Amino acid sequence: MVTTVVIGGGITGLSTLYYLQKEARQCDLDMQLVLVESDEILGGKIRTLSNGEFIMETGADSIVARKTNVAPLLEELGLTEEVVYNATGTSYIYTEAGLKKIPADSVFGIPTDLRSLAESELVSAEGKVEALKDLYIPNETFEEKDSLGLFLEAFLGKELVDKQIAPVISGVYSGDLHDLTIASTFPYLLEYKNKYGSIIKGLGENRHIYLGASNKKFISFKSGVSTLIDRMEQRLEDTLIYKGVKAETLRKSEEGYVITLADGRELKTDYVVLSGGSHQTQELLQDYSLTNQLAQLHTKSMISIYLGFDVMDSQLPSDGTGFITAKNSDLMCDACTWTSRKWEHTSKERRLLLRLFYKSSNPAYDQLMNMTEEELTEVAMMDIHKSLGLAARPITYEVTKWHNNMPNYHLKHREIVDSLETAFEHRYPNVLLAGCSYYGVGIPDCISNGEKTAHEIVTRLKQNQQDA
Repeated sequence: MVTTVVIGGGITGLSTLYYLQKEARQCDLDMQLVLVESDEILGGKIRTLSNGEFIMETGADSIVARKTNVAPLLEELGLTEEVVYNATGTSYIYTEAGLKKIPADSVFGIPTDLRSLAESELVSAEGKVEALKDLYIPNETFEEKDSLGLFLEAFLGKELVDKQIAPVISGVYSGDLHDLTIASTFPYLLEYKNKYGSIIKGLGENRHIYLGASNKKFISFKSGVSTLIDRMEQRLEDTLIYKGVKAETLRKSEEGYVITLADGRELKTDYVVLSGGSHQTQELLQDYSLTNQLAQLHTKSMISIYLGFDVMDSQLPSDGTGFITAKNSDLMCDACTWTSRKWEHTSKERRLLLRLFYKSSNPAYDQLMNMTEEELTEVAMMDIHKSLGLAARPITYEVTKWHNNMPNYHLKHREIVDSLETAFEHRYPNVLLAGCSYYGVGIPDCISNGEKTAHEIVTRLKQNQQDA
């Protein structure tokens, strides 16, 4: 029997085991599957909490609907009837002049046509004229490895990027656009520029991908995103699951590898999948020849604060679902989701539920990290009062600190991952890296990476059997 141990019970680890189980059954392979998770519950950055009538997501709150690998998995898991979509509405950017709409016909703040550009409340007439150069200046120098920020500024102009695009993309990737590569974020924008001669035209030609389905871009579930985690755990019938115990060391043996758990147990295994993140990999291996490479994989931190009120969410602007904060505003938060508006299932009585985000790129972050939950709630209340004019006190709150575990893809990220893959092939054959620290931050990306990792293990196993 061949054993595979997956370390890390987040969505990547669960997906790896789900697809390993599926392929093992289809190919009639004799495999022992094991999952080790240091927390008492599975899910990693996905965790749903219920507080009275409110449903709160302490981590990821949704899944991108347009990713093609999501629907087949939900069908297999029997979750199609549990799916809910985001309510459509306007997103805003909070500026020193108040809330300004992000044009509806835009993708991550990038216009998809000239009308969308013309109607922007965030960019001056001069900035709009500068953005028109995208229509006639060809791309002669930019490649996927280049800076996303420099690429967008070269064709759309600095003002449009700074005031409308950067706040949106930085909100997703927790980093400065100039430190992000095109390849690790939006490679299709480069493809559109080269194919159509214009980023705007390319998005316009493919608008059905990004703005279709009545603008329902995101998926959740009636009882929250943890529904996906719970169902995947239920389906891992062939997997031995250890919860609440940390994998402390990994060492080579004559037959493969031995993993020592915090409670003293030892697991002998042929294959290992490290899906718990770069920091956990460093701690587990204690291999100083890899320390420098792993340390170059950057992470960010974030504080999430939910506020639930005993007022109706009709007090908010009627067409809105939240805002992102522009630089140099008078707010401390980086963004605010009007959760009860965007996700109707999170507040059955339609009472107001808000979620505020404070990121480590925020100049005040170090100060915020040292605050108590009560103090952070007061900061959030001040931000709500300034931005929305709401003076009511919350009846409940939930504060979550994600410290140094939010991947941040910089310009050399892909190069470092390639180098690590090569190093692992030589030093730790059949030990595979997986997860958002390396291969993509969204839930669909993690699912895809899990499926790819599972297939790689099965391919290696079959090859070894043939060679034997």
